[in-house]
Amino acid sequence: MRTVITGGSGFLGARLAAQLLAAPASPGDPPALRRIVLADRVAPAGPLASGLPGVAEVGAGQIETVEVDLTGPTAALEELVTGADEVVHLASIVSADAEAGPDRAWELNVETSRRLLAACARRAQGCRFLTASSVAVFTNDLEAGACGDATKARPRSTYGMTKAVLELLVNEATRRGEVDGRIARLPTVIVRPGRANLAASSFASGVFREPLAGIDCTVPVGEDVVLVVIGQRAAVAGLAGLLRVPAQQLGADRGVNLPGLCVTVAEMVAAVRQVGAARGLVLGTITVAPDPVVAAIVGSWPARWEASQGRRLGLPYDESLIAIVEQFLEDQAAENG
Repeated sequence: MRTVITGGSGFLGARLAAQLLAAPASPGDPPALRRIVLADRVAPAGPLASGLPGVAEVGAGQIETVEVDLTGPTAALEELVTGADEVVHLASIVSADAEAGPDRAWELNVETSRRLLAACARRAQGCRFLTASSVAVFTNDLEAGACGDATKARPRSTYGMTKAVLELLVNEATRRGEVDGRIARLPTVIVRPGRANLAASSFASGVFREPLAGIDCTVPVGEDVVLVVIGQRAAVAGLAGLLRVPAQQLGADRGVNLPGLCVTVAEMVAAVRQVGAARGLVLGTITVAPDPVVAAIVGSWPARWEASQGRRLGLPYDESLIAIVEQFLEDQAAENG
């Protein structure tokens, strides 16, 4: 089993690699003999591969890191995917970055994805092709009800538009028999470790990560703003689960909403304070200071979410915000030894 993960040095790609190495191909089977290629513009460093949570138990030797520019020559894309059984496409320009540079967002989120699909059609025809989409393909229309798998895509951001086009490309390539597509519509993933990135939603991790480390943070949206969120464990397990779903259980539209929690910023602040108090931590200060640019992007995303297909397929879901924060602290402790 050869699995290629683009954006492999990123947060989700690295953890998905560990999940796949430890997981059986089908329920009841032993873990699959799998070779994973982590591909990125800057090749992941050696410690990333050998230090991934869970990799030590199954062997870091099953991971290969490759430096490849997905906007580069077609031959490089074809070499990357040749003989792949699975391609997981996570490389992407994120929300605020896409809004600031729409041409670059189109090139990287759409054109690169189209060329990668074409390379799969030529060199890995019929491979399972999983890509990450986003809540941003939908709009915040309270009168329309919760956004479900069949809700019409009506993005109100450049990022959401590029992800909606990507969904159509994957569905078309699946219809033509070029790949066996799967599209994971991800809620905002929390709690991401490390520094904030250029995503408009990066504050949703920062509001937990920084105060718990005793660092002050600023939240750029109002306390009444609602986000659909998913814990990082559930997100990674959901990606792995969707990759394993038999094709016959999916319809012509391969987009699947991953189960998420609808929470206000005020509830997020309350959760971090509750966990901090329970652990006796001195928290950093949380300041709410809305930024019009960030607030406009985040405010365009849906505030109500429905994931009946994901639950029917057995994809995991989070019990509560508190559980997500506790998992983050547990994972941090394990990774820090």
